Amino acid sequence: MSIKSYRDLRVWQQGMDLVVAIYQLTEKFPAKEIYGLTSQMRRASVSIPSNIAEGHTRESSKEYLYHLSVAQASLAELETQTEIAFRLKYCSDEQRDSTLKQTVSLGKQLYALRNALERKLGKR
Repeated sequence: MSIKSYRDLRVWQQGMDLVVAIYQLTEKFPAKEIYGLTSQMRRASVSIPSNIAEGHTRESSKEYLYHLSVAQASLAELETQTEIAFRLKYCSDEQRDSTLKQTVSLGKQLYALRNALERKLGKR
């Protein structure tokens, strides 16, 4: 299958699935967190597929790499925020583990995509 659009990328699709999972998870957070942790987690999750899409549509591989780097940073933020939510008892062990399983999988895909682009550019 050829890649015609960022929508064809598995990494983008998995990023979108993570956004849905985070919205569902944070729906049950205390109302007092709507402008705090809930907002931060939602923004970080939305940033991931958004940056993948933006990078894919850029003119150069260098710009694409930059946006993938931003997506990876947002993923690290989200992992940290998930741990904070768990420590504050806003989510269960199972919810944390499920979310972190998704983030680890997505992180591996982002890493592989970045490596492929860097090889294309002759950086590796």
